[in-house]
Amino acid sequence: MPHALALPLGLDSEQLAAIEKTELHQHVDGSIPVRTVWELMRRHGLAPASTEAELEKLLVLQPEEEGTLLSYLDKFHYPLWVTQFFENIERVVRDIVDDAVAQGVRTLELRYSPVIHTYAGLTLRQSIVAVLSAMRERIRTHGPDRLRCGLVVIAMRQQGPHIAKILARQAISEAHHLHRVCGVVGFDIAGAERGTPPRLFRDAFEIASKGGLGRTAHAGEDEGAACIWEAVDVLGVNRIGHACSAVHDRELIRRLARDNILVECCLTSNWQTGAARREERHPLYTFLEAGVPVAICTDNVTVSGTTQLRESALVAAELGVEAVAEIHQKARRHSFLASEPGG
Repeated sequence: MPHALALPLGLDSEQLAAIEKTELHQHVDGSIPVRTVWELMRRHGLAPASTEAELEKLLVLQPEEEGTLLSYLDKFHYPLWVTQFFENIERVVRDIVDDAVAQGVRTLELRYSPVIHTYAGLTLRQSIVAVLSAMRERIRTHGPDRLRCGLVVIAMRQQGPHIAKILARQAISEAHHLHRVCGVVGFDIAGAERGTPPRLFRDAFEIASKGGLGRTAHAGEDEGAACIWEAVDVLGVNRIGHACSAVHDRELIRRLARDNILVECCLTSNWQTGAARREERHPLYTFLEAGVPVAICTDNVTVSGTTQLRESALVAAELGVEAVAEIHQKARRHSFLASEPGG
């Protein structure tokens, strides 16, 4: 996985690295360092691969595997082998946070679906607290003046609206405003979009909203603009994950700009899933030109074989380092860690 990046000509690597970055869309499951998964696999006597290099191919999307969201999501299976235990969840989150800080991230929201980490007996609360425990420990290590963290709880679409409501209530019980260091700051839906429109999750988002959580939703990654409209009008989201199909609906783009709804943009991931075409300009630039706020995000550091520095460099190659610094600064105002989302 490329932790170092050969930057495009003309970019100042030190200046880019020095930017205080805002990461608003990064999944725990898809961002566990390969070295960490390998160590935990060996500790538990698991052997899906005989070497770390072979395991890396199972965890990182390969060029021949690119093209669909489903093939991308297939990469999430193996990490679940080791993230069913409290101490393992703590370990992987600590490593993820440390890697993010090394990339210059100062405001970090990790997102995570607690249900899929309860197969070995953890309760939903334990599954959530394991992540928060590690985040709090790393905040203390790096210093609260250097790192702000929060957790976004995900309801997986395929598990249905009832599970989503249960998760929303559990997320509220660990809300950020109930803790001194960090807690749950937001609520999200993710997973395959087709056949599970946002409107099915209206009740869960109402619960999250009443509990003071920020609201975001994966939408427009594998479906048309209609699902983004639903996320905005029915779920009342403050932000949208991906929203690539919005570029085909000018009225929707005007709506996102008018309501100050930030799009969490993940360039490499969007190319890999087919949500955006490599040969075309990424939707991020259309959003910026229309006045839609954006955040530069990694989505899944390991699955996409990327880093926050790499994603920022991709945008800097087009817009310049100063523009990237401004994007990160403005995105920070839309963090659910802010007093008012988007404020």
